[in-house]
Amino acid sequence: MQTVGHSEHTLKTALISKKPELVKQYEQLDPGEQRLLNEAFRPRSDLFGPITLHSPSDWIISHPEAPQDFEQFFSNLHRKSPSPGKQTIYIQCIGLLGNTRSISEEYLKWLKGYCEAFFYGLTVKLLEPIPVSATRCSFRINDSTLNLQIHAGQILTFLKKKKPEDAFCVVGVTMIDLYPRESWNFVFGQASLTEGVGIFSFARYGTDFYSSHYKGKLKKLERKSSSDYSVFNDYYLPEATSVLLLRSCKTLTHEIGHIFGLQHCQWLACLMQGSNHLEEADRRPLDLCPICLRKLQSAVGFRLRDRYKALVRWIDAESTDTPRVTPKHSR
Repeated sequence: MQTVGHSEHTLKTALISKKPELVKQYEQLDPGEQRLLNEAFRPRSDLFGPITLHSPSDWIISHPEAPQDFEQFFSNLHRKSPSPGKQTIYIQCIGLLGNTRSISEEYLKWLKGYCEAFFYGLTVKLLEPIPVSATRCSFRINDSTLNLQIHAGQILTFLKKKKPEDAFCVVGVTMIDLYPRESWNFVFGQASLTEGVGIFSFARYGTDFYSSHYKGKLKKLERKSSSDYSVFNDYYLPEATSVLLLRSCKTLTHEIGHIFGLQHCQWLACLMQGSNHLEEADRRPLDLCPICLRKLQSAVGFRLRDRYKALVRWIDAESTDTPRVTPKHSR
């Protein structure tokens, strides 16, 4: 196992900047907020640890990227921020998220509540769920896993066309696997930062997806025409376990973070770390490191105390009303 280490000076600069105006902005934060954010560069902090790499296939090794500090984020003229009249995150469900409509509705309400707490200060609304056929997207069977997949880019085009006037962004969620182009095996999600739209699949987060007994496999695709979507009528949906829900929350907030302009984090263990595979995604924490948290705070304008209180309220409320998860997988 390898640790991605940065000096205290490097982390302090990444968080606060050397620009006088950004330093002054930081000094105007509530003292309690500064104490929390300063944990970014406190040696042996109990709150925020370094990134650990477990194999050459981990994201940072296989996808070298320049790190983004707060100054770079704040100075990016092309990044997207909520504006008056455009402060709503819309969630569009494509297909069902659970094997019954009621479970799917509970799942969506769960995700909505989490997004409202995570992006505290913004409104989150659910659009009416739609079938795959409404998107008119292409679909195929994956040559390796033999499961159904839908075309991510074409769904983004669909979401862009139906984006409400007051939307900061529209994000599609689905239990159907995605592919971005014919030459790619799959993709967990895809987003257009300039258009404020994204599509994210939770299909591969089920505990049985990579099993040889996965029930979503198809040997061949039978359809009468390119507009025949009947194959999705009986599409296999995994069990709604707590693990699946946790992974869904991570993916949704990570990808919406990209729409805000947050790049993959390379500073500390953070939700915004990139991931190449499920094991790496599971190692990511559920929340942001101080550097990425300051980026989001500057974009949305929340007080850290209020945001964390909202997250605690959500946890307290949902811990007694988790959407029919299987107890053996609950955590």
